[in-house]
Amino acid sequence: MAALETITITAADGESRLDRWFRRHYPDLAHGRLEKLLRTGQVRVDGKRAKSGDRVSPGQAIRVPPLGTLSGDAPTAPRTQRARPQDEAVLRDLVIHRDDYAIVLNKPPGLAVQGGSNTTRHVDGLLDGLRFGNEERPRLVHRLDKDTSGVLLIARTPAAAAFFTRAFRDKTTRKTYWAIVAGLPSLRQGKIDLALAKGPGKGGAKGGERVRADDDGKDAVTYYTVVDSAGDRASWLALLPLTGRTHQLRAHCAAIGTPILGDGKYGGAAAHMPGGAVAHGLNLHARALEIPHPAGFTLKITAPLPAHMRRMWEFFGFATDAPDPFAALDLAG
Repeated sequence: MAALETITITAADGESRLDRWFRRHYPDLAHGRLEKLLRTGQVRVDGKRAKSGDRVSPGQAIRVPPLGTLSGDAPTAPRTQRARPQDEAVLRDLVIHRDDYAIVLNKPPGLAVQGGSNTTRHVDGLLDGLRFGNEERPRLVHRLDKDTSGVLLIARTPAAAAFFTRAFRDKTTRKTYWAIVAGLPSLRQGKIDLALAKGPGKGGAKGGERVRADDDGKDAVTYYTVVDSAGDRASWLALLPLTGRTHQLRAHCAAIGTPILGDGKYGGAAAHMPGGAVAHGLNLHARALEIPHPAGFTLKITAPLPAHMRRMWEFFGFATDAPDPFAALDLAG
């Protein structure tokens, strides 16, 4: 018999309606049945009764009853996909850190973190391959865009997931990204404070999700510094987001007139270098993560550049390493 579960919403889930959270994690649970579970108090949020349209956020706890024992239904379970052995082997090869609480991947570009429309192969669906002997299935605690590479933190236990989720929510983490952008910012370092709102991409829903500058949107703040530049043709930027909005770095870089190379969605033709330099893919990489660890220390992880970005670094003659340009930045100030 399946047991009652209490699941902590992670930063990877973001904020959403309760029914949409269930649709994502329990796709076989009919909406009518969910409504019945809510009406009878069998599903609760932070110990309280809830409605399907209630907003839920990272850090909140959802009590999920043993779904397979109600109304004679077949057991349901959080969304997974049947992993091929080669997929599990590839995922294990991406591991750059593992301890009793955390696994860190260097996610390649093109691999989605979670499922969605027309996305059947993603990290979330392959996490059973990262148990490494644990009974518990690992859990995502944050996300990267499909085309963004780099550091992706995964919790090995529910307690670790709750701990890391609080760290992201309380902004006690430091995430540094590297990018090559077209052009050279007018200021070599600065702070981009530009609120963003979600909307459909060009061509409506088929154009995919897109954000735009909007005074009524959600706060979005990014620090940046130019690490190196190839004249005014292209620049290597280090980026430090203080918020985690969808496509934040891509929209912010485009907003200051220097779109990320390969980012046609936000940069259009300007995101492709003149003179024959071709950016094969988005040149945005989650380079480093510093986050409090349940064992009492600060976990510091750095991920090497993916192959397509190494080629661009070589093309422009940039070094492939650099000191942390934000080490002296006081984020509390």
